[in-house]
Amino acid sequence: MPKKAKPAGNGKEEGPVPCKQVKVEAAGVPSALNFDSPSALFESLISPIKTETFFKEFWEQKPLLIQRDDPALGMYYQSLFRLTDLKSLCSLGLYYGRDVNVCRCVSGKKKVLNKDGKAHFLQLRKDFDQKRATIQFHQPQRFKDELWRIQEKLECYFGSLVGSNVYITPPGAQGLPPHYDDVEVFILQLEGQKHWRLYHPTVPLAREYSVEAEDRIGQPTHEFTLKPGDLLYFPRGTIHQADTPPRLAHSTHVTISTYQNNSWGDFLLDTISGLVFDAAKEDVKLRAGIPRQLLLQVETTTVATRLSGYLRMLADRLEGTKELLSSDMKKDFVMSRLPPYYVGDGAELLMPGGKLPRLDSVVGLQFKDHIVLTVGPDQDRSDETQEKMVYIYHSLKNRRETHMMGNEEETEPHGLRFPLSHMDALKQIWNSSAISVKDLKLNTDEEKESLVLSLWTECLIQVV
Repeated sequence: MPKKAKPAGNGKEEGPVPCKQVKVEAAGVPSALNFDSPSALFESLISPIKTETFFKEFWEQKPLLIQRDDPALGMYYQSLFRLTDLKSLCSLGLYYGRDVNVCRCVSGKKKVLNKDGKAHFLQLRKDFDQKRATIQFHQPQRFKDELWRIQEKLECYFGSLVGSNVYITPPGAQGLPPHYDDVEVFILQLEGQKHWRLYHPTVPLAREYSVEAEDRIGQPTHEFTLKPGDLLYFPRGTIHQADTPPRLAHSTHVTISTYQNNSWGDFLLDTISGLVFDAAKEDVKLRAGIPRQLLLQVETTTVATRLSGYLRMLADRLEGTKELLSSDMKKDFVMSRLPPYYVGDGAELLMPGGKLPRLDSVVGLQFKDHIVLTVGPDQDRSDETQEKMVYIYHSLKNRRETHMMGNEEETEPHGLRFPLSHMDALKQIWNSSAISVKDLKLNTDEEKESLVLSLWTECLIQVV
């Protein structure tokens, strides 16, 4: 197990039920992480730091450096992605820009050395060796099973998308200039060593990526070298740069990132449209037209005062709201995330298994971490009598190959919808490890059987 951990410092310290997940080992190397649950995985990832300590003292606040003298963990990290893996990956059909970038830092600026079209291993290796270029591999979890396994569990743990990039840098070289990101970052050192410098944020918890000039960032607040098995965390907005020390082997690290556009501000934007929609149905003042030529005016002080009154009214209304209408965040998350980790072709995932649920059955939810339940307007109606519906979205049929790649083919998530009257029964299923179908809070036995049969057909529940 890890031998030492510390905050980043100033010194230069170096049954036939569908989809039963099968535990495997990465490239013949025993896993050094605990995959029993999402929380167990995260706890083992940041070990020996306790989860409670991490979120109280470091998350969104300051960097954390965990240096470990653990050969077994170092070997496991190395198995996640190696420079030598590029040869076989290129044979799958990788493209510059989409799958890989070739770049180097020149005079504080990023110089991109990409070619056109397909990426070939010999050309990548030539640029790596002769031009001292960094190879950036986008979203390797699409190809590397163990990274898929890790990131799928982390998406369950955070309730947010988790992406990754691999950076392979030759000795004495630097790929990127000083910059900050709009994501929470976990860096795992896989091969060789990487020298890091971190700086005070100019924009704490930044909402966008930005390059920073050397003369603006001052002296590093932290400086250290990562070795295989080490982990570094820093919040979004943290300015950073990294280089491979000269006269050593190349460096490979993977950057695992999360919480992009996942702030309270984002959630407020997501939910307020539904709140206004509901309020306008009941309050005629919100349906009254805005003043003539308002959109042509420059000064809007009077209007701002009027809007602040409406916002106070909405705040009062929010206090008594039981079900928030999520516009996009829940749907986008479940539609874009990884499917559950499995071994084989995953066909069992898409087929219901086990006994058919009946009125006298006891059922339990499965893949709970891959399902979201939300309330929204009936998408088949747009009139004033539009009713609310309960939507259940899931990621069981998502495609790993398109994860975090901006796939525009998928416009709607997979799932089901039910009348709002089914909400209490659905909450019973969600909040119980097992529940009798006949005890569901629905008016008729036919409704109870129909509900559980729909969920079973979608592989969301099983008879226990």
